[in-house]
Amino acid sequence: MTQTPIRLTVNGRIHDVTAERQTPLLYVLRNDLGLNGPKYGCGLGECGTCTVLIDGAAARSCVIPVAGCAGRDIVTLEGLGTRDKPDVVQQAFIAEQAAQCGYCLSGMIMTTKALLAINPQPTEQEALAALRYNLCRCGTHVEILRAVMRASGQLAEAGD
Repeated sequence: MTQTPIRLTVNGRIHDVTAERQTPLLYVLRNDLGLNGPKYGCGLGECGTCTVLIDGAAARSCVIPVAGCAGRDIVTLEGLGTRDKPDVVQQAFIAEQAAQCGYCLSGMIMTTKALLAINPQPTEQEALAALRYNLCRCGTHVEILRAVMRASGQLAEAGD
């Protein structure tokens, strides 16, 4: 197996990494770049815990070879906002308490971010359809859906 230098743009920063071309992007993000937002779930691209944005589209980083990501814009959960100034989607998930164990959360947030980029005001059905392949074993689907609607500006602040 041959290690290859690969230049990645992650969260607006350029990183030069050395990896086998077929190494899943997820492994490089977590192991080489220390970005722990995307999680390892199924390793088959079916659960959504590893979701990142690649050129603005939601993508399963556990099944995407790192070599195919060179020259593309990759955004992980860490690239959305900060603790002091969270992204609107992150803030909506916080406001709706849309997490229990939190394992699926990064994937849910990144999928929501991609959805709102192409459909700023989705219906509940459209939001459910976009999230249908993101699994949550804890059952926080109601809160997650409310967070999506809040992030889209279609849900009033809690307590209104």
